[in-house]
Amino acid sequence: MINSVQVIRSEGFNPYENLALEAYLFEHLEADTCILYLWQNQNTVVIGVNQNAWKECKVQELEADGGHLARRLSGGGAVFHDLGNLNFTFIVKEKDYSVERQLQVIIKACESLGIGAEKSGRNDILVDGKKFSGNAFYHSGENAYHHGTLLINVDMGKLSRYLNVSVDKLTSKGVNSVKSRVTNLKDYCPELTIDLMKERLIVAMEEVYGLKTEILKSQTIDTKGLQELVNTYDSWDWKYGKKLAFEYNLTHRFAWGDIDLQFHMTSGKVIEVAAYSDAMEGEFIKRL
Repeated sequence: MINSVQVIRSEGFNPYENLALEAYLFEHLEADTCILYLWQNQNTVVIGVNQNAWKECKVQELEADGGHLARRLSGGGAVFHDLGNLNFTFIVKEKDYSVERQLQVIIKACESLGIGAEKSGRNDILVDGKKFSGNAFYHSGENAYHHGTLLINVDMGKLSRYLNVSVDKLTSKGVNSVKSRVTNLKDYCPELTIDLMKERLIVAMEEVYGLKTEILKSQTIDTKGLQELVNTYDSWDWKYGKKLAFEYNLTHRFAWGDIDLQFHMTSGKVIEVAAYSDAMEGEFIKRL
């Protein structure tokens, strides 16, 4: 049972530091505690744990513009972050994990701003049928987290420019472009700012959990342990992975997501296989 609700707000916009702090908080979570972590990345594409960086993102264009590619622990698809986007992460023990309860915090915060938000499917939150929040999930041992985006005033031009979205995926959503599928909350609440949304999320957190929030300071974090995580998230191997020279490629879209198999073959024999997916289940590829 949760008896402590804590909030920590990242003070920087470096994606590798922010993802590292998320992982650190996850690894050091105390019993009966729920952490709401609020963070922002500057000009970043974040891909799911099993995605092919080169296929999901225009990497060279992004980096030429001073942007960053990052990979998270959770499954799901690629997302674009800039300072018009606010990220949230709920970090809890597995026994206290409830997506419905966690999403209620987001929906209540939006309702307090006059925005009629609703959950759609497993991992989206919509307003007027358009997506403003994509969510993903990660479970390991006794801990779990649920994180997502909140598009407040994102540069839609950059979002479309840096992300490669398959035609099959767009067709499955009944749209013909990324921009036509998503929206900014500022269009529905002109006075909305990132700071105002943070305030409303904290109030909603207290209402949903019935507890007063405790504000955590990032200065209490073990900087040595955190830096090791930063180094991992910023490493070439983690961000890009091994690029397979393949002769045969098999792709298919299922109801649960895309699967992309690349085969390196010699004399008709399969020598090596690389598998990628935007499936929400992060462990899927390992089992495959």
